[in-house]
Amino acid sequence: MTEQDAERDALIEAARKLFAGPIAFLKSAPTLQFLPADDVPEVAFAGRSNVGKSSLLNALTNRNSLARTSNTPGRTQELNFFDVGDPLQMRLVDMPGYGFAKAPKDIVRKWRFLVNDYLRGRPKLKRALVLIDSRHGIKPVDLEVMEMLDKAAVSYRLVLTKSDKIKASELAAVRESTEAEARKHPAAHPDIIATSAEKGGGIPELRAAVLEAVLN
Repeated sequence: MTEQDAERDALIEAARKLFAGPIAFLKSAPTLQFLPADDVPEVAFAGRSNVGKSSLLNALTNRNSLARTSNTPGRTQELNFFDVGDPLQMRLVDMPGYGFAKAPKDIVRKWRFLVNDYLRGRPKLKRALVLIDSRHGIKPVDLEVMEMLDKAAVSYRLVLTKSDKIKASELAAVRESTEAEARKHPAAHPDIIATSAEKGGGIPELRAAVLEAVLN
């Protein structure tokens, strides 16, 4: 085993222990004035409506219902904050889904402003994880979010969801095209993580990536 492999395994184990410990919902913030104190590192989860964000958060944290799941796109309408660790080590932030949310345009616009303002003005935000549905790949609305993060100089990483829903050959092709797109963006992490909330694939690596972002 190389030193790099040993370090990776140690990080995966440390992340497993962290997410096996105390995790609790802190609060929802419908507007910026309701944000919690910016006193610990944060990692935010972004993605199109129905990309599987809540399911992935539940898998990441070993919980069944930490984040609400719904078949109705656009159910998450606020920034939801979750405390991780005791003593507190970090926060996870579940952001409103973007894209085809079934909601009035003025509400969708309000969500977008909330997300934009949070991403641009949160000093303790260490990384955003932008979730991409493996079955569909990067869509124009995903590119808009990626470009917004580039302009805001917010470090982000692309995470493929629902990787168990397509053939291995199709997943490899989507992964390759997603990595190629990531290389075009200055704020994007070059490595892609493919995950399955249902099967558990990629979850240990995702936990390690979250912990790594907080430690760096």
